[in-house]
Amino acid sequence: MVIISRDEPCLYLTAVTKDRLPVFRTDTLKIVACAALDEARHSGGFYIFAYVIMPDHIHVLTDGKRKPSDVLRFTKGIMSRRIIGFLKDHGYESSLEKLRHEKQSRDYKYSLWEHHSNVMLLTSEGAFMQRVHYTHQNPMRAGLVEGAEDYRWSSVRC
Repeated sequence: MVIISRDEPCLYLTAVTKDRLPVFRTDTLKIVACAALDEARHSGGFYIFAYVIMPDHIHVLTDGKRKPSDVLRFTKGIMSRRIIGFLKDHGYESSLEKLRHEKQSRDYKYSLWEHHSNVMLLTSEGAFMQRVHYTHQNPMRAGLVEGAEDYRWSSVRC
C-alpha cells in the first residue's frame, strides 16, 4: 500500500535528453533504457509506480523514500552509462558526436541529459493519479500511438 502525504510524498521526475535529441527513437535503445531504469530501481532501492520512455525524455513516478537527487543520480546515471556504452559498443559515432560536450570541464566526454531535471512532490492521491494518467497519455499526445495501451514503452499495461 502506498501512503501519500506531506510527510511521505511521491516524486514525479522528468528528465530531458541533451538538446532534446530523440535518443530513444529506436526500439533497441528503448530496451536498453528500460533495462537501465529497472537496474536503477534495484540499485537505488526505490519503487517505480509509473513511467514512460519518450523519444527525447522520460517521466518516472516513484516513492519518496529517497531524496530526489539520489533517485535522479541513480536513474540518469545508470541510463547514461548504459545508453552511451551501447552507442560506443555498436559504433554509433554520429550519435555520440551529438552528445559530446562543447567544453571538456568534466571527466566524461558525453552527456545524455540536460543538467536540470524537473522534480515534483506529490502529496495527495489526486495529484498522484493525475501524474499517472499524464504519463501514460504522453505517447498519445505526441501522436506516437492511437491509444495509451498501444505504447510498449510505458507502464500503462502493468
